Formats: sequence, structure tokens, C-alpha cells
Amino acid sequence: MSDALTQLEAAVRADLAMIAHPHAAWLEPKIGPDGKPALDVLIIGAGQSGIAIGFGLMRSRVNNILLLDKAEEGKEGPWLTYARMPTLRSPKDYTGPDLDIPSLTYQSWHEARFGEESWQQLNLILREHWAEYLLWLRRTIGLPVRNGCELLEIAPGSGGLLAARVKRADSVETLYARKIVLATGQEGMGDWMIPEQLQHLPSGSVATVAENIDFKRLRGKRVAVIGAGASAFDNAATALEAGAAEVHLLCRRAEIQVIQPYRWLTFRGFLRHLSDLDDAWRWRFMRKILEMREGFPQPTFDRCARHANFTLHEGAPIEAARQTVAGIELETPRGVIAADFVICGTGIDMNFAGRGELAIFAGNIATWADRYQPPEDERNERLGRFPYLADDYAFTEREPGKTPWISDIHLFAIASTMSFGASGSSINAMTTAVPKLVNGLTRGLFRADVERHWTSLSAYDVPQAVVTRPARKMGDIR
Repeated sequence: MSDALTQLEAAVRADLAMIAHPHAAWLEPKIGPDGKPALDVLIIGAGQSGIAIGFGLMRSRVNNILLLDKAEEGKEGPWLTYARMPTLRSPKDYTGPDLDIPSLTYQSWHEARFGEESWQQLNLILREHWAEYLLWLRRTIGLPVRNGCELLEIAPGSGGLLAARVKRADSVETLYARKIVLATGQEGMGDWMIPEQLQHLPSGSVATVAENIDFKRLRGKRVAVIGAGASAFDNAATALEAGAAEVHLLCRRAEIQVIQPYRWLTFRGFLRHLSDLDDAWRWRFMRKILEMREGFPQPTFDRCARHANFTLHEGAPIEAARQTVAGIELETPRGVIAADFVICGTGIDMNFAGRGELAIFAGNIATWADRYQPPEDERNERLGRFPYLADDYAFTEREPGKTPWISDIHLFAIASTMSFGASGSSINAMTTAVPKLVNGLTRGLFRADVERHWTSLSAYDVPQAVVTRPARKMGDIR
């Protein structure tokens, strides 16, 4: 480790010590059915969101926590797996998992790692550097993390606890917790979509942008990418750079989307208070933003456009697809596109029942369609399938009283968007969204223990002073 990083870590410890007030511990461990202390909060996901949530809880003196991630250490999140862009798209000065501690910002880490001049010259953050920074942040804060752990199921446990069945290597164990946070990023409540018209094609010829695609095998092949968001362009560019013979990007819109609504919404008022609005306004804002979809920056487009064998097809939704001896034929209003391999960048759909960890209660998770009926001209069936969350990011029941324990399961992922706007997995919203979630978690933990706190106050008899001079009696005053 460099001297600069060592000095930075010392500064982090000093900063955290100076803002540690109040120091008082306020939680007592609950004992689980296994006779062991249960966790106060179990966080599923140790990527940037899980790290920020864990940090926020520790700053609130909630230390009996654990983060689980199915990936190996350092591979949490998309950065070293299916993220196929050279750099983050967020501006370099956006802060996030540091939670407003200057010595924990990416800038502080970058300057310690590469020097101040490197930071000044930096345009956008390399994704490999972001992944390295997150791992440094997690270690410096001292978060308890177990990698290689997959959540299989959440069920109610005795004593008001939640039971999380977890697979690790060849064994399965049950962890008990008062609260569970699903910080599971993009696919927390569903899965990546393959358009219905393509689902009958051989599995080896179709993939989503989140899959482990062997791009070397696409050398000399014809590739079609469905979708026109940033991830679709990233995958098209990766195929081109791997030597694909042709790459066709099919956009269903008549004109490709170049506006990035997430740049508009990055201001404190929206990030902090969208969730305080009534359902009509929340729906109106998020429908507008999500129907626009995310745009892409100029370098993302240029990365594809510099290749003569790249073709963008606007107004070309897939109407039908068929496998032939010569490959795959995709029918569009603009004509037939021939391909050997198809990559789908068409987003994620909500499918609670398809998530094994949610199976026990998936049918009773309330959705936006259950809670709000928008005007006819504002309806969107896909957005109506998003979960309708409480003000602490907790699931709410479709049928009240059937699964009341799901109010202790909190969702901080892309599926939180309809209820809270940009929040889970969004760097630009982290400094406002994570404190809101942490406040909700601590509020629930405090309320659940309110009788114990009252008993503690009633018995509190620690004097703050010693009276060494008796007070005068009224009759003694002359």
C-alpha cells in the first residue's frame, strides 16, 4: 500500500471518530431459534448499495449486521462482469457510497492512488478503478461481508424474526435477522427480458446484456442487438471490437433517444422528496422518466459509429423471428435483418414469483397496479408491475394480514424506482436515498423495542452531580 493511501486511511479513521456522536449503543440482540444472537440487519448484496447501507447503519450504531453476496470478493456488482463500457457514465464528481465523508470519496482515493494531477486530468472514472475503490471502501470501513453466499429463501421465523436460508459452497444454513435489505441492483425483483418474438430461438443464439457472453466467438459473425439504451450500445461496441463481421442495433422508436432524464433529476429536491409526493405525482414523474428510458453519452455512440460495419436501424421493432439454415432472420417494419447471434438490451421486467428467495410471499407483494389507477392517458402496464413500497422501502401487502412479516423486508434496487425515483443502484441518488432507508430501518428497530426503552428510562437513575452543600430550609432564611 502506498504512503498516500496509508495516510488517507488514517484520515478516514480520524474523520469518523470526530463525527461519532452519539456513541451510545441502543440495541440488544434478539436470540434466534438456534440459540444464537440474531442479526439486527442482514443485507443481501455487497456492491455499492450494500456497502453504503452497511456504512450508514454502522454510523447509526447498528453494528450487528452482515452483508452477503453470491459473487467472489471484488466481483460484486456489474463492474467487472457484465458492465461493458470503459468508464462510468456518471460525472467524476458525483459522490455516493462515501455518504458525504470527504476522505471517503472517490476523489480522495483516486488522488491517493494516482496523484492529484491524475484527478485533474481525469474525464470519467474507469470502471475497473471504481470496483477497486469500492473494495477499498468496504475494507477501510470494516464492513462484515461474506462472499460466495446465495440467498435461497426468506421466510418468517419465530419471535418476530426473519429466516434467511443461504447457500454457501456445498452447505445450506439459516440466518435469523430482525430486518433484511435486498440491495440486489438491477435484477432484484425480476429478470432481464428476452422479447416474446425471440423466446423460441435456440438458447445458444440469444443472450441478454447481463449474461456472460463470449465475444471472441462472435468474430466474423453477424450480430443483432435489440434495444437502444447505453447497455445495448456497450454490447454492440464490444462485439465490433471483438471482430464481428456486422453489428445491427435495432431501435423500436422512430428516433433514437438521446436525452438523459437522470441528468435532469439529479437535484436535492427531487432526489430527497419525490417519495413524499402523493401517488399521482410520483406516477406522473416516474412514468415520464422511465418511458423516456436512459439516454447514452456521445462517447458511447462514437464507440460504435467509428466502425463501418455498424448499422443503426430506427423504427425497427421485432415483429417476428425465425431460425433458418443460414442463421436468424429478424422481421422488422424496415425489412429483414440477418444475424448469427442476438443480444437483448431490452431491460428488466418485474416477476416476483420468478425469484426463488421471494417465492413464499411473492403473491402477496403489493404492486403499483394494486394501489393506484392512473388516468387512461397515463397508464403503463409494465410500470404497474413494480412493487409499491412503504416509506421505509419495505414491501407492503396486497392482502393485509396475510404476510405481515414482509414489512421487515426492505428493497433497495432498481425496482424501488417507481416508489422513490432514482435510488437503489444509482450513484447520483445515493447520498439522499441511503440515509432515507437507514432512517427507516432504525425507526423500525426503535419502535419494536419501545417498551424496553421505556423500562430503561423508568429505571434510569445515574446522577450527573453530587450535592455537597445541603439546601436551606425556608424557615432558616432571615
